[in-house]
Amino acid sequence: MNYLVLAALEIGLLGLLSGVAGTLIVLRRRSFFAVALSHATFPGGVLFAIAGWNLLLGQALFALLLVALMTVLSRVPGQGRQVASGVVLSFGFALGTLLSSLNPGLGVPVEALLVGSPLSVTTSDVAATAAVLIAATIAMLLWGRRILFHTFDAVGFRAAGFRAWPVELVVTGVVAAAVVVAMPAVGAILGVAILIGPAAAARLVAPRLSWVPPIAAVLGVGSGFVGLWVSRQFGVAAGGAIGCTVTAVFLLAFLASSLAATARRARNFATVEAASEEEGAIA
Repeated sequence: MNYLVLAALEIGLLGLLSGVAGTLIVLRRRSFFAVALSHATFPGGVLFAIAGWNLLLGQALFALLLVALMTVLSRVPGQGRQVASGVVLSFGFALGTLLSSLNPGLGVPVEALLVGSPLSVTTSDVAATAAVLIAATIAMLLWGRRILFHTFDAVGFRAAGFRAWPVELVVTGVVAAAVVVAMPAVGAILGVAILIGPAAAARLVAPRLSWVPPIAAVLGVGSGFVGLWVSRQFGVAAGGAIGCTVTAVFLLAFLASSLAATARRARNFATVEAASEEEGAIA
């Protein structure tokens, strides 16, 4: 299959995945967790590159290890999830840098692990992303209501007799899987850009919560394709072009949201002024 077709398929699937995993990350405020996970799985890719094994498998196994480590650290008294994520991010990235420096003849360029290469994705990468998208969609169909309940009313969720750990397990699994499959295309540094950016933009412009996932998916696919086109047209790095496009989409959404809020305030003020004038005329 043509490398451009594979790149377009991969970016399109990741854009759709933003509507599922990205929405979870944004609504549950797991952005730093996702960033930490994407950076910390860097050594898994380096280790498997040294051994000549599948990089995606190495990153997935290291993601499982680091999620377990973050869970343990977050339970230490006086610490929390953010502290644990920061520790794991620093450790993983430092270990990956150390391993890559000890193996200068690494078969895979370190830059490819850090910023990805959409034009170098394989059929197995696309298949893995498609499998994660299907699994994440099924998980949301089965657990979506409970996840929303727990997200916005954790106390009421527990009072209703539900346990929090299955929800946490599903959310963590979906986020971790999405981050891992995004890395071949956009790397450890830009890996979460195409997941979080469209969902964050959708959260700003969506008229109601139920609209966030579809809007995020559309923005994710659209910004990914635009970034890929810019890369092809001007000969720039595809991962960087996609990351910048996603950022531009978020800034436009922020601007549109701010202008809409200003317009609403102006209309409300005009309504209040008109009501006051009518009351004055009656008096």
